[in-house]
Amino acid sequence: MSEKFSWRSPEEIQRRGREVGVNLPMSSDTSICGMPLSVGELTLNNRLGIAPMEGADSLADGSPSELTLRRYVREAQGGAAVIWFEAISVVPEGRSSRTQLLLTRRNLDSFKRMTDAVKKAGIQANGFAPYLICQANHSGRYSNPDNKPAPLIAFRSPYLEQFRKADDSCIVSDDYLEALEERFGEGARLAKEAGFDAVDIKSCHGYLFAEVAAGFTRPGRYGGSYENRTRLLKNSIRAAKAYESPSFQIVSRIGIYDGYPYPYGFGMRDDKSLLPDYTEPKRLVQELYGDLGLRMICVTMGNPYVTTHVTRPFDRGKYVPAEHPLTGVGRMIEGTREIKRWVPGMKIWASAPTYLRQFSDLYTAGAIRQGYCDGMLFGRMAFADPDFPNQIIRAGRIDASKVCMTCGACGDLIRSHKPTGCVVRDGGTYLPYYREFLKEKNSLPKNFRG
Repeated sequence: MSEKFSWRSPEEIQRRGREVGVNLPMSSDTSICGMPLSVGELTLNNRLGIAPMEGADSLADGSPSELTLRRYVREAQGGAAVIWFEAISVVPEGRSSRTQLLLTRRNLDSFKRMTDAVKKAGIQANGFAPYLICQANHSGRYSNPDNKPAPLIAFRSPYLEQFRKADDSCIVSDDYLEALEERFGEGARLAKEAGFDAVDIKSCHGYLFAEVAAGFTRPGRYGGSYENRTRLLKNSIRAAKAYESPSFQIVSRIGIYDGYPYPYGFGMRDDKSLLPDYTEPKRLVQELYGDLGLRMICVTMGNPYVTTHVTRPFDRGKYVPAEHPLTGVGRMIEGTREIKRWVPGMKIWASAPTYLRQFSDLYTAGAIRQGYCDGMLFGRMAFADPDFPNQIIRAGRIDASKVCMTCGACGDLIRSHKPTGCVVRDGGTYLPYYREFLKEKNSLPKNFRG
């Protein structure tokens, strides 16, 4: 359902939201966004954060490049309390591209230099260092370590294989998954040594951990029952917990709704519809909090390769979604509220405010004030305008002339394995790469999704 963003006030957005069946929180006072957030003994400086957005700009060995450093220094200068880093692979075969960050013992010093520079940039600009979270990931079905599809999957899915081909030879063994648990523990140790403040054992967006969570049809120790399907995530968190300390914690970004039918998606009703069922996601988060001691997570949804409009609602892109963009915004925040209500003691970061553009700050303030979440992570907005947190905190409002227009060009860049950023607001850096993409586009298959 296509409808271009044309609303001139938050009241108009709320009214249109009600027309499509969602209630969107709004507040005219954004001061709550600048208030500290306590997470156990940790105090974060404000409620605004940077969501993980891959830049596809690493060096050949997985080290951060000058472009990588530039992105994160600008975000630190922008005043966000939390920078939730992009997906960083912990095994070479799990990289999403030849230019995805890869953290190893060999390139540890390059990551140390980056985290040190990012923290110093925050201190110099704002008087505090942002809290840096390393997102440990395995791309699974979407692995492209040599910029060519090399899927490692949990199960066969006729639905997902419309978009990314795979066969039985791509299915990973139980032994492979068990070995990954220790690799993610080692990833946590490296993240700690690299100067990160936390590690995210990532389970969302269709990558391997999230796919295992939806492995209803998979046999063996990691499939079928809820206990088996959550084994990989929980055991990896346990392995990472060995390196937890007062200055380094374990967190997770959890996908609570995949957006494609059961038995191939997590958080879905078992009636083949696309309606959510949060029973298992709520149970999982409760266990992460009560049994494993996680104090903070980020909630998200969808699969950017298959259900892009669920992960980051848009009105311009490669396809026209069957739903209104505000439906996606509403689903994301309502699902987040379900989790927050179920596990009130856990600190919950929400996702995907960027579609609301110059009203995303009012939406964020409303969501925090009304108890939907404790803070908000901005993804595409950080590419377009990394200074948005300081604008909200110091001036009370985001700068409408600098907001992300949700054009999807950054998505084009990441899917084509090119250095990724905002083509519109940071064109001097990224427009040349986009021109390369357009030049090459004619040689790509019509159904290319990266």
